[in-house]
Amino acid sequence: MTTAQLTSTSQILHQLAHMDGPDRVSFDDLLHAFGRRAFGGLLFIAVLPSFIPAPVGVGAISGPLVSLLGLQMLLLLSEPWLPKSLRQRGVARHSLASFSQRFGRGIQRIERLCQPRLPWLTEGKTALALTGLQLVLLGILLALPIPFTNYPFGLLLLGYALGLIERDGRLLLIVWTLGIGVLIGSLAFAGEAVQWVSNLL
Repeated sequence: MTTAQLTSTSQILHQLAHMDGPDRVSFDDLLHAFGRRAFGGLLFIAVLPSFIPAPVGVGAISGPLVSLLGLQMLLLLSEPWLPKSLRQRGVARHSLASFSQRFGRGIQRIERLCQPRLPWLTEGKTALALTGLQLVLLGILLALPIPFTNYPFGLLLLGYALGLIERDGRLLLIVWTLGIGVLIGSLAFAGEAVQWVSNLL
């Protein structure tokens, strides 16, 4: 079975994690495995560091890549662009295996609820640009050294990734709502923080 024949996120993840090859799965391999769903696939991989058990700092790895992918979706690129030097890099195969073991069953449960629907939300230019804009902003938030936010942001971004991979517009609509709520809440919190500091001064 080749990755091109696999259809679900969990299948592709399991195959990449356990197939024979180098110790790292390159981004080129990921692009090939996910095919036309490469934006969702790369987003999925980009947020994996968020699930490394560390309170701070991990978002500095995931955040910029999430924002880069979001910017390219905002610009309506047909497929992800990565620098040549980065395409040959990737993620450690054992990290994929560990993530698959810990979260694979949960992902499979979500996949059973997913199906291609509301294509105007998964393929329409306006909707893709809106998704891209949200990813740019959420990637910036993820990159900030805010303690204990890796898992919440990571889970939210996995929702975006699964929505894109499974072409499920209803799931995208759900994570849009949550994502916009997070962005509005973050802006409100930032405004209050600025006001508090200005009062102190």
